[in-house]
Amino acid sequence: MSPPGSAGAEAPLIEVSDFEVQFRARRKLARAVDGVSLNWRRGEILGVVGESGCGKSTLARAMLGLQPTAAGTLALDGEPVEGKARLPELRRKVQMIFQDPYQTLNPRQRVRTIVTEPLLVQRVPAGEHEGRVNTALGEVGIDPARFADRYPHQLSGGQRQRVAIAAALVIEPDGLICDEPVSMLDTSVRAQILNVLVELQRSRNLALIFITHDLSLAWSLCDRIAVMYLGRVVEEGTAVDVIERPQHPYTQALVTAIPVPEAGGGGGERELLEGELPDATAIPTGCRFHPRCPRRFAPCDSVDPGLLPVGAEGQTAACLLHDPEHGSDA
Repeated sequence: MSPPGSAGAEAPLIEVSDFEVQFRARRKLARAVDGVSLNWRRGEILGVVGESGCGKSTLARAMLGLQPTAAGTLALDGEPVEGKARLPELRRKVQMIFQDPYQTLNPRQRVRTIVTEPLLVQRVPAGEHEGRVNTALGEVGIDPARFADRYPHQLSGGQRQRVAIAAALVIEPDGLICDEPVSMLDTSVRAQILNVLVELQRSRNLALIFITHDLSLAWSLCDRIAVMYLGRVVEEGTAVDVIERPQHPYTQALVTAIPVPEAGGGGGERELLEGELPDATAIPTGCRFHPRCPRRFAPCDSVDPGLLPVGAEGQTAACLLHDPEHGSDA
């Protein structure tokens, strides 16, 4: 699978600013997404990576209005999305593919009905349904003549995920948010599903978000990568810059785990990540990564860094090592 080309320089399809999502957990407040600002450009493939529990999926759900936000704003094509008035437009332009195809498809509905349902929700004229359903199924490699009248239990895991992708495609969205779309599939079919998504991105000029904990997947597929840690983006840049020249110690530790000898770090000494992700109800003071950071120094336990320009043009990292005010050693 060849890497994607560079994305066009168009206005963002979606832009979020200072997004916050909070939950009540054991009578405490969990800050699942804690001040995330991110833009997703038309035609590009954006990777959102990090350990399980860092807030990736919660951010994605909040971007589609599937999860209430405590603060922050969202703009679709440069226009604010406030309240519920523009949610139908948002969900027509952006669809989500979930992790588990065994749970996302209604077991009592035939494939044809599953793929037609979004057209009913969006009030597409009935005369267009059959053509759109057949086209969407064909694009994901499902023969409508053979499979349209089958039930999900009659399909393999890979076929179910193809049907889920077809149901997202049928309303002709501008973007797809893919939440760990191959993690529940056998290794033998993962590459097939990824190829389907990349070919769709190219043929339809779709914007894609890949949510994953697998940096090697993000490296091979994405134009840009945003690295999340404990509810916040801690590094962002092109896939090449973030993987081959990581600037945040957390990203450097993740890159170390990529099973490719030439990956990352610029040839310098790399540190393995130790410890567990802290509880979102007890985010450390100062830099939230400092309890696990092998390069921490005195200000890290009291100063909470924002994203700072680092490395290549457009690359940013939330790390005091790159802040001249606190004695940069970068």
